[in-house]
Amino acid sequence: MFGATSLILAVSLSMDSFAAALGRGAVQKRPGLSEALRVGFAFGLCQLSMASIGWGVGSAFAGFVQAIDHWIAFGLLLLIGGSMIRNALAGEEDDEAAAARSGWLALLTVAVATSIDASAVGVGLAMADVNIAVTASLIGVVTFLMGFGGVLLGRAAGPLLGRRAELIGGLGLLAIGTKILVEHTLL
Repeated sequence: MFGATSLILAVSLSMDSFAAALGRGAVQKRPGLSEALRVGFAFGLCQLSMASIGWGVGSAFAGFVQAIDHWIAFGLLLLIGGSMIRNALAGEEDDEAAAARSGWLALLTVAVATSIDASAVGVGLAMADVNIAVTASLIGVVTFLMGFGGVLLGRAAGPLLGRRAELIGGLGLLAIGTKILVEHTLL
């Protein structure tokens, strides 16, 4: 499995990260290239790591991982998205709250939450004939590029949206979490 199939898998896994990066870029005040690199790196590294961890866990724990991964992702995205919505509706910008939402812990939380599905995919990859180093690296690189680009696109959209950017970003994270939960519980 390489080539077009691996690329489609990588793009599919990176879409949640792209949406989160887009919201993050729109919310922050003029994020620069260093912020885009930071977000892309965090998202790409988490996707690469989660796919590799999932592959390592393999089929022995596949049922356990698939039984709870969607709940973890939903909870993390609900917390971050809810906080963004609350702050957007509160009106006044709290510099400490804004700094916390743009800090490494918040970034890592969103990066992990949007990468949990990669662990389940990694479990599936353990049962296929794949070179996990190449496949996970491709997933990481594509996610890096999507995260990087998402921040820069969000930067362009942020001034047009104003304070609504944070509300839209929070709603986007809630939508991503709900999508993950619905896909894993109803479909």
